Amino acid sequence: MAPFSASPSLPRDFPVWQHVADCLRRNQPVTLLCVLSSSGSSPGRQGFKMSVAADGMAGSIGGGIMEHKFVELARARMQEANAELMIRPQIHRKEAPEDRSGMICSGEQVLLLYPVPSTDLPQVEATVNTLEQFQRAALRITATGLVVATADAGADFYAYRPGPDWEYREQLGFRDFLTIVGGGHVALALSRVAATLDFEITVLDDRAGLNTHQQNPYAHHKRTVQYDTLAEQVPQGLNQYVVIMTFGYRPDEVALRQLLSHQVKYLGLMGSAAKIKELLGSLLASGYSAAELAHLRAPIGIPIHSRTPEEIAISVAAELIQVRNGG
Repeated sequence: MAPFSASPSLPRDFPVWQHVADCLRRNQPVTLLCVLSSSGSSPGRQGFKMSVAADGMAGSIGGGIMEHKFVELARARMQEANAELMIRPQIHRKEAPEDRSGMICSGEQVLLLYPVPSTDLPQVEATVNTLEQFQRAALRITATGLVVATADAGADFYAYRPGPDWEYREQLGFRDFLTIVGGGHVALALSRVAATLDFEITVLDDRAGLNTHQQNPYAHHKRTVQYDTLAEQVPQGLNQYVVIMTFGYRPDEVALRQLLSHQVKYLGLMGSAAKIKELLGSLLASGYSAAELAHLRAPIGIPIHSRTPEEIAISVAAELIQVRNGG
């Protein structure tokens, strides 16, 4: 593996907004396509976006014939100089009486076609800057245009209010955060995989100067910390995922004792079945209850007989996806 020639990933929507900004600066018509809401087996989930111009595009609203149809529709409307926005339901069932998408995956979604006016350029540039700098802000789209404002603390990441005074809102930046405790070879491999999955990645290690930690190009944040301070270092929340993969049994135990009471979406520990059994037995003997240990996933990863750091990373990433998607 040649890991040291990359850089931390940007949020998924960054290329879309960058394309919109480039088009507006060149006075080239561009349309934003956005999935305002989705349900069932919809190919494009809420928040999926595309930017479409006459000679290029970025992003995706789900692919397939439905996406192709809306790309062509957006281009036709721009060629006609039609600047009216459009909200259109799409039903992915062939027996639907109307709004059939041409797909049969059984879900539904509501799509926005928004011809972006030149007056929106400052807000589009603010969106690009927010995503590029890993900052937090809130984006609001209504019939009157785009507005970027202070992030809404505690608000849903995506929200759509239908009706005559419709409004779509989302929080800009990463929704999900992965903290990897231990910066070794598996952490490096997991960082590389997780960088493609729209996680903001933090890697913590207690060894100063560790090359696989300090030179990890995929992590957005890298810190050298003492594991007995992890309770202060690792945030809590429903979008927090924590993986413990230190260099040995003792630091694993220190990390676990710091984080077992943390309220996070995912807490996992890497190790052999024998090590995990010994460690859990030690925790139980020292006073931890079975209920306190129940939310710990150990050993981590989907069971695919993984051996190399890269294989282990794939198995762990698959489990993170499973938890994130409610599997």
